[in-house]
Amino acid sequence: MIVGTGQAGFQTAASLRSEGYAEPITLIGEEPHIPYNRPPLSKGFVLGKQDAESIELRPVSFYQNHQISLLCGERVVGISRAERQIEIASGGSLSYDSLVLAVGARNRKLPVPGADLDGVLYLRSLAEAIFIKKRIEDARQIVVVGGGFIGLELAAVACSLGKSVTVVEALPRVMARVVAPIISEFFRELHTSRGVKIVCGATVKEIRGSGGNVSEVVLSGGSMCPADLVMVGIGVTPNVELAEQSGLVVSNGIAVDEHLQTKDSNIFAIGDCAEYPNAFAGERVRLESVQNAADQAQCIAMTIAGRKTKYNSLPWFWTDQYEIKLQMAGISGGHDQVVTRGNADARKLSVFYFRSGKLIAVDSINRPVDHMIGRKLIASGASLSPKEAADESVDLKRIPTDKYVH
Repeated sequence: MIVGTGQAGFQTAASLRSEGYAEPITLIGEEPHIPYNRPPLSKGFVLGKQDAESIELRPVSFYQNHQISLLCGERVVGISRAERQIEIASGGSLSYDSLVLAVGARNRKLPVPGADLDGVLYLRSLAEAIFIKKRIEDARQIVVVGGGFIGLELAAVACSLGKSVTVVEALPRVMARVVAPIISEFFRELHTSRGVKIVCGATVKEIRGSGGNVSEVVLSGGSMCPADLVMVGIGVTPNVELAEQSGLVVSNGIAVDEHLQTKDSNIFAIGDCAEYPNAFAGERVRLESVQNAADQAQCIAMTIAGRKTKYNSLPWFWTDQYEIKLQMAGISGGHDQVVTRGNADARKLSVFYFRSGKLIAVDSINRPVDHMIGRKLIASGASLSPKEAADESVDLKRIPTDKYVH
């Protein structure tokens, strides 16, 4: 039984069949749509380059052919661990041998006066993307609240559609939580060169409107940004309530062990809702990425199919803004040294993060080879010095990565 039809839920079902699991599989999700790919929602979908059908992870026939029961538009409201049953909102209950919670996360709401006005929008689901796409067409002045991945991707889309865009970020620089200052500055210049206004170190104090519709955004310093559309991307909150109600351990997500099992060995949690021990971070983390969701799904599929497996995949991420791709490998938190490779002016740059002389992360702008090599170097624990990383004459492909395990 799999609760959640996002990337994690879908991949669990698909991987179980790939592993030879022959028992019944039921995939339950609240959204009315069959499982779809979320990353395009803030990029090609809103731009009109992709439609709903093109972002489906698999067509309906896939589930039929693989004997996967797909229940869309259905909500799980309770778990009876003793009976190994789940309760569904439409009434009745379903039994399980193993239960996978791939329930994801929800948008964090903007806690200011006026946040409920018409024209304040969030992006997480296909339905929200469809609504944003429609509203952007008629908008002229757009304020994006949040200078992280989603906020900047939406800003790039809106700018590409010819809209006047202002990005408001509370921290001193964009993407500050995840990248080095040189990367932040690169993307700030990228956006401002297209006409986007970026305001850092400011928060939204109030959203004002006229006739129930958004008209302006008031910032913490007192300045005002005219807006007929406000798009908010200030993070997410993991959906832990179902697990918490059933007595499972919850912290910054549903707590699981290295096998992605909760304290109830019959229940797993994966994807955006799960907090797990990550060897690369050296602590328990909750990651929001397609790669993490898919790799965790493959891991528990092996365990459920009879080959108990520890989850130890290296995290990696990406973002597309305009024609620029940023690829990230590893977790850079706690780094004490940064070196660069390439040239920001040429829009081809990699940043290598070190902690105590050990490579822990690599961010690459339009340098996909550095990204792929970086993933191998970090995962293998290969010996690479900061001096070597910064020296273009050093062929990174020749650094031994014998211990690398994908």
